Order: sequence, then structure tokens, then C-alpha cells
Amino acid sequence: MNLWFRLLLMLLRRPWRKPVPGLATTVVRMRVWPLDLDFNRHVTNGRYFTLADVGRMDYVLRSGAFRVALRHRALPIVGDVCGKFRRELRLFERFEVHTRMLGWDDRWSFVEHRFVKDQRVIAVVIMRGLFRGPKGNVTPAEFARELGLDEQSPPLPQWLQQWSSSCDGLSQQLRETERA
Repeated sequence: MNLWFRLLLMLLRRPWRKPVPGLATTVVRMRVWPLDLDFNRHVTNGRYFTLADVGRMDYVLRSGAFRVALRHRALPIVGDVCGKFRRELRLFERFEVHTRMLGWDDRWSFVEHRFVKDQRVIAVVIMRGLFRGPKGNVTPAEFARELGLDEQSPPLPQWLQQWSSSCDGLSQQLRETERA
């Protein structure tokens, strides 16, 4: 329920928020509520991934990516997510989710969510995802072109390429296990 309230609040604020270019950073301001907490009284690790969804929805709406998705009748699919937790967020603290596109390869788009409190990065969530329509996946290069961006991705950091490769390796291992 907590996520739906935050999503609705973000959508109600959306008409007054400026559109952003595809590689810009969007910022969503939030507060820690009781349902975000674990038994240690700080935001539970899994909640960061849920809060990143709100930031990503704001980014998709403000960058115009939702229009491209609608044209292709495509839905966003999250493939993999990883998180790095540096500090804790406690009850009623204010924080921001800074969302930006890191880049893309031939299949995946990579999005970063930085959780920021008092100008310090509290946590980072990285997501690789794609848009899938009735005719299959919409390539990130095609998506970029329709957003008015260069089809060539900005250079991806080495750690991001390695992470993506490890996700592919795990997927391959799972497919092999299913066949056995």
C-alpha cells in the first residue's frame, strides 16, 4: 500500500514537473515511513528496490520514454537489480532518489538510483532492464533514437559491464539447470 501511495503522489505532482532530456538526472523527494522499516528500525534492504521503482517511473515519465513504449505497445521489464548500502535511513528522515540512465548495450538499458540524504549517498541501486512489445524487445538503440539521443551509448563503466556479464552467466546457468 505504501508504494501505491508514493506512486500516486508522484503522479499527482507530475504535471508540474519539467520534462528532462533522456540522459538527465531526475530527483524524487521522499520521507521514511513506518512501513519502510525492518526490526533494526531503519529502511529494510528490499525497500530500496521498491523505492527505486518510484524514481524509475518518474524518470520514464519525465524523459518521454513512456511515449516510446506506448508507440511500441511495450512494457518495461526489469532483468536484474543490485544494491550497495552505505548508510542507514531512519524513521521520518527525508531523502531523495536521483535517477539517471547510465547507458545501454545491444539488449539492456542500465539505470542508476542514488539515495541521497544531506548531500551524501546513502545507497545505490543499479537496474538493467528492457522494453518488450508484441513484436519482441525494443532495442535500446531504437529507444534512444526515438528519444532524440545518439544510438551509441555513453561508455559503460568496467564494473557495470562485468556485473552485466555475471548476470548473463547466472541466467545461462539457470537455463542449463532447468534442462537437466
